[in-house]
Amino acid sequence: MIRNVIKLTLAGLLLTGMPVTAMAASSVEIIENDFQNVTITVEESVIHVTGANGEVLYVYNVAGVRVKSVKIDGDDKRFDFNLPKGCYILKVGKTVRKVSIR
Repeated sequence: MIRNVIKLTLAGLLLTGMPVTAMAASSVEIIENDFQNVTITVEESVIHVTGANGEVLYVYNVAGVRVKSVKIDGDDKRFDFNLPKGCYILKVGKTVRKVSIR
């Protein structure tokens, strides 16, 4: 009996379309985005890296074997590793580039 009364009451509330207001009790936290503006370019056999001060440059061959790694100590650095001709994968922080040394 009580179930039927509760069902009828709930059905009546749903059918009458009573407005319901919901308030969110959350705060907004501002998080500082730390996006890297790292640029990796290659001119002939010289690797040019900008915007990566304090990061590490990793050089991998196409088989995934790390060939070189060097800590970058400035915002605008050029490296000539005397790598043999071929394709390489360069990684600085979260920035990854596939390059060809000619």
